[in-house]
Amino acid sequence: MKSLALAAALALPTLAHSAPLCDKLGFAGLLAKCNVGEEIELTLASGQPISDGPITLESGAYYEMVITADGSAELALEGAGFFRAIWMDEIVINDIEIRPMAVDSFEFDAAGELELGFIAIKPGRYELALPGARGDSQRVKIQIK
Repeated sequence: MKSLALAAALALPTLAHSAPLCDKLGFAGLLAKCNVGEEIELTLASGQPISDGPITLESGAYYEMVITADGSAELALEGAGFFRAIWMDEIVINDIEIRPMAVDSFEFDAAGELELGFIAIKPGRYELALPGARGDSQRVKIQIK
């Protein structure tokens, strides 16, 4: 029994220093460059799909989501469930960095781009969608594993 407890105690430091996308995090922790997933690109354009398909994220990994609006219509993107399942590092709009506590939605009145840096936290299935969306192309399904 003592050897099992000793083995578990020795394994803890290893678990604390590993992440979903890399083995050693160093001083940066989860924000380490080796823990960054692929960039997520979403498009807000009248009559166009938001994304090419569903998105799968790893819990504990850092991601950057770029949302681009073409200005063809005043469009918003909502997803309170998803935004509460992530830790937001920053939102960048026109080179202005915002460090938010919480967000429910984003709305574009004109053409522009928004960058959201975040760590996926809570596993589950979520979606981002245009308010009142009915079609599949007006929403994107996101799974955090």
